Amino acid sequence: MLVLATVGFALNFWAWALLSPLGPRFQEILQLSSLEQSLIVAVPVVVGSVGRIPVGALTDRFGGRVMFPVVTAATIVPVLYLGLAGHTSLAGLLIGGFFLGIGGTTFAIGVPFVNAWFPPERRGLAVGVFGAGMGGTAISALTTVQLVESGGTATPFVITAVALAAYAVLAAVVLRDAPGRSAPTQPLLRRLAATVRLGITWQASALYAVAFGGYVAFSVYLPVYLKSAYGLEQTDAANRMAGFVVLAVLMRPIGGWLSDRFGPVRVLAASLSVVVAGATMQSFTLDLAPEGTVAFLSMAVALGAGSGAVFALVAQASPADKVGSVTGVVGAAGGLGGFVPPLVMGAVYGATGSYAVGLALLALVSAAALVLTLTAVRTAVARRAA
Repeated sequence: MLVLATVGFALNFWAWALLSPLGPRFQEILQLSSLEQSLIVAVPVVVGSVGRIPVGALTDRFGGRVMFPVVTAATIVPVLYLGLAGHTSLAGLLIGGFFLGIGGTTFAIGVPFVNAWFPPERRGLAVGVFGAGMGGTAISALTTVQLVESGGTATPFVITAVALAAYAVLAAVVLRDAPGRSAPTQPLLRRLAATVRLGITWQASALYAVAFGGYVAFSVYLPVYLKSAYGLEQTDAANRMAGFVVLAVLMRPIGGWLSDRFGPVRVLAASLSVVVAGATMQSFTLDLAPEGTVAFLSMAVALGAGSGAVFALVAQASPADKVGSVTGVVGAAGGLGGFVPPLVMGAVYGATGSYAVGLALLALVSAAALVLTLTAVRTAVARRAA
């Protein structure tokens, strides 16, 4: 079940990230501004993020066995629309991107689904392994541009749609919810209201907005950054972004495993410290080889491990019947954390011709998250353990 959920998450994230590698191409063909280009890659992120709130609550109610095939099948529609018609105009890209965000909601399905299959002491690693499905963005980064160049704009979208259709059928036939899963009986709005009153919901949301939000922001905007700041070719920039993504993905289950052993607070504190240092260094636009590369890869390691640690924290500290709802809110915060930076970076670069201010802001926000981890979060975890 863990493997099947991870594959489904990866395929939906592949679809969710299809527009990012093509951002520079659309900018040239449609003569878009920096802000318009940023909107194209950011809209699926915000929709996929906000959509996790109701999808997480619906997963608590109906289970992953129902929600995975339904959401996967729904994602096929915007994928085909973008590939066959929507890519020819800014309006079409924004409309298609809006509904493409459906694919990003699968995170809120998988966490409670996987969480229910494992005992508490193994949930950090299990949820971290599932979270590695965010590597679907690396599939998009490595293949989308090449497929467009070899077969036309529609090619990567059609291939992705076929993969989604195959998985939707497989999930409908094979997926099973954990034995003994109990569905909540309260109405959806009442359950969501109870979820937002939990302290863990807001603490984990703030941390995930930085950890996963930083990962999402780099995964969608790094090709644009590398092309603008360093003059790299589109394919080279996309490949470097894929390297960033792969490293972050590999670190996510490691972050969960380390959290099982040493506690999520320690892992989060170490991860956020590295992000503060890396973002501060890169705000000076270091030479790409080797200083800039070291800064970015260090942040990839830290953001991946930190993302895994956040959901180890959620798995340990959330009530069993609210894991899906908490995951939905926390996942939404992470996605929204990834929505804002591309817009800020695009606006800052358009106004100043430099990304320094945007990276300095990342360092400041990460420092604030570090303080939160070492104070309120540490206190809450210690109180629950007692």
